[in-house]
Amino acid sequence: MSNISVAVLGAGMVGVASALALQKKGFRVTLLDRLAPGEETSYGNAGVIARSSLMPFNNPGLWGNLPVLLKNQSAGFRYQARFLLQNLGWAARFVAQARSQVFEETTTALDSLIRLSMNEHAQLLRASGAAHRMRDNGWMFLYRQSSAFAGGALARERMAHFGVATEVLERDHIRQLEPALNPIFERALWIKDSWSVDSPGDVVKAYAELFRKQGGQYAQARIKTVEPLAGSRWRIRADGAHDGLEADRVVVALGPWSRQFMATLGVKVPMAYERGYHMHFAPPASCNISRPVYDTAGAYVLSPMEQGLRLTSGVELTDIDAPANPVQLGLAEAAAREAIDMGQALEPAPWMGSRPTLPDSRPIIGAMPGQRNLWLAFGHQHIGFSTGPGTGAILAALMRGDDAPVDVRPFRAERFLKG
Repeated sequence: MSNISVAVLGAGMVGVASALALQKKGFRVTLLDRLAPGEETSYGNAGVIARSSLMPFNNPGLWGNLPVLLKNQSAGFRYQARFLLQNLGWAARFVAQARSQVFEETTTALDSLIRLSMNEHAQLLRASGAAHRMRDNGWMFLYRQSSAFAGGALARERMAHFGVATEVLERDHIRQLEPALNPIFERALWIKDSWSVDSPGDVVKAYAELFRKQGGQYAQARIKTVEPLAGSRWRIRADGAHDGLEADRVVVALGPWSRQFMATLGVKVPMAYERGYHMHFAPPASCNISRPVYDTAGAYVLSPMEQGLRLTSGVELTDIDAPANPVQLGLAEAAAREAIDMGQALEPAPWMGSRPTLPDSRPIIGAMPGQRNLWLAFGHQHIGFSTGPGTGAILAALMRGDDAPVDVRPFRAERFLKG
């Protein structure tokens, strides 16, 4: 395959991992993005590589929660009314997917992708020299009241069904594992077979450097579109010196920008954006935690990072370029300060970014219908950092004509796209 060239558009976790997987299969790969690898969506997350991430937001419990969510006052979920009105088709399809049958299909598909990705992550962390950034002590879901714990029964049933190792903790055991937390949590679910990293952006950079050392090319360019050429090749249109780059095959892995990019090809992608924020804090040395924790009532995740204690907010449905609206982050900070001494903020303003979400909460991984040699890898909602390496392994197998490592039917583009 060394004579077949591939241009991978997008240098987040999904794009970088796909470039590495294609390189491993013998393709000549060029990776392109407007910034350096790992500096956009893949930078701003909780750094969790979690078996528990198989639960989509649009699960059967969504129906009962809709009246509260539509009030638009939740710390965990907000929406901009204008964006929702402009994307009513997506919203209707998203809610319609919260049926038991679809939920079964989605959790099965995501579990297979996550398990594959964890195996791929383990290999890449070692090969890239980034294994020191990984913790294998899991993460915790925290519940301030036992009634809230009872409300999480569906998620626990799904985890048990797929063999996710968990342990229920009472108040005293929570304090034993994380003594820095104030004793405001009655119960917790410790998800044991999950990992976390202390700098997601640096992990992506380490993977990208491994790609470069193995002969891969990186081109920093603002990509406009691609044009078909004779012989099913493609020309990339971009700003600057890399305009006109040609490749036999193209992979679109542009995360939330994939919707805009595909529109340049006349393809409408039913994608919405989950806006999220984070801020780093400097807690006293005696008040840090050893693993990420998710306060289910406060709707935030706290993760110990190289940069400090990272506080991440809930989800806001809004346009990718909408102005900052850090209301949820403020609510998250207030709730988190009830749980732990976080110290002072380390940045003057929060980071913000968008997660690309399709109506069934599964990514598209595979060929674009009706377009030879155009391949897609986007729509990973908030678990792209976890599932990027599995996505790359699937994509590389399909592009080479090998058997895929998992059932790829739940991820096919034909769910939403037509040639």
